Amino acid sequence: MNELIKLSAHAIRDLLRNREINPAELLDALEERIEQVNPLVNAVPTRCFDRARDHAQKNDFSNLPLAGLPVAIKDLMAVEGVKTTFGSMAFEHHVPDASDLLVQRIENAGGIIFSKTNTPEFGAGANTFNDVFGATVNPWNTHLSAAGSSGGSAVALATGMTWLATGSDLGGSLRNPASFCSVVGLRPSQGRIPCDPGNLAFDRMSMDGPMARNVIDAAMLLDVMAGYDAIDPMSLDDPVTSFESAAKRKKVPPRIAFSADLGITPIDPEVAAICETAAKRFSEFGATITDAHPDFDGLQDVFQVLRAFSFAADLGPDLDAHRDIYKPEIIWNVEKGLALTAKEITDAMVGRSKIYARAQRFFKDHDLIITPTTIVPPYPVEQRFVERVGEYQFSNYIEWCSIAYAFTVVGAPAISIPCGFTSTGLPVGLQIVAPPRQEARLLSAACALEELLNLSNQLPIEPRIP
Repeated sequence: MNELIKLSAHAIRDLLRNREINPAELLDALEERIEQVNPLVNAVPTRCFDRARDHAQKNDFSNLPLAGLPVAIKDLMAVEGVKTTFGSMAFEHHVPDASDLLVQRIENAGGIIFSKTNTPEFGAGANTFNDVFGATVNPWNTHLSAAGSSGGSAVALATGMTWLATGSDLGGSLRNPASFCSVVGLRPSQGRIPCDPGNLAFDRMSMDGPMARNVIDAAMLLDVMAGYDAIDPMSLDDPVTSFESAAKRKKVPPRIAFSADLGITPIDPEVAAICETAAKRFSEFGATITDAHPDFDGLQDVFQVLRAFSFAADLGPDLDAHRDIYKPEIIWNVEKGLALTAKEITDAMVGRSKIYARAQRFFKDHDLIITPTTIVPPYPVEQRFVERVGEYQFSNYIEWCSIAYAFTVVGAPAISIPCGFTSTGLPVGLQIVAPPRQEARLLSAACALEELLNLSNQLPIEPRIP
């Protein structure tokens, strides 16, 4: 393995700033690594090294925030001149003539785009497979799922095929693969990162976010992703201080809650035990850990209705034209959205407001809440989704992600960091959540626990084939 591949993103950035290495060397190292590893995991199906090298030769990045650091982009986000499929056969040969807003922000900050990472069709579902590129597998056991929908990004990070990557998250799509692959994934507060608003500019739940091998690297990417943009009416003002500097403070607040299930979902007992053990280590910083969680009454109806509503708005107009192409879960979600009544939509919006209000009251007495990121360890890649845990049968393909999308509904920032392994050596992620707009608090505490758990230095790994 090339020694550069093993370094952290912030270490690579420092070398670039000091002109000890150049972007061309990094691109060479990545191309070699991808050729070695990607055939085993199928995480980076689209590469654009010619575009990346041309970009590197024409620009001096040394004084920019990312300094010429290569970044992998999830294949739900358009990159000018690069095939962007959204994981759908409907866009198998699509090459956009303009980049997404977030891609522009990354490139303007000195990031070099060199690849697109795999995703399920339109990001729907927490298992990364599609008919365009096939399935992405878990590098800790290549017979298992990498989760989704940002599975390609998580696997690329875990195996050294990138130092930084983008993800997106509606129902846990960024956090779940971080958990399954032992990397870091941050879903920020609603509006923290601006985006091309699409059809629901004033009413959306999906958020883009950074993915990395450690918390400081994720904070570094968040710094260039976050900020106000007039194109996005929901975007927040530019942060006052650097998120990277906040992470480096490693400050832990005193009042922390832990819940294994939020009162809304079954959970694998081993996963629950590993996460509780990790969460209670916050007491070593002087924090008090209590068993508590907000009241999420009505969550399922709220999330499922609003999710279906967004599917209908985005994909409903093309459903008839592409019915033979879309996977069945998408057709179900779109049709559910198209069939919603005004009362169902109104009830969901009111219900979301009530959940938010109860969560805000909870956060008056708790600085953070911690849960497992996922309720099960990685499962067989051929299994489309988790159908049951114990005696509980889930009602649809996304309900098993309730512990993640509970905080989507609240609009709170949530990060997944590695916290341990099962008895069979599979990764388990810990979800840490702060009140809305408190990313600095979240990153600072997460970085402190990450250092204590001492798991991030195990990456990158070679894919493990049973």
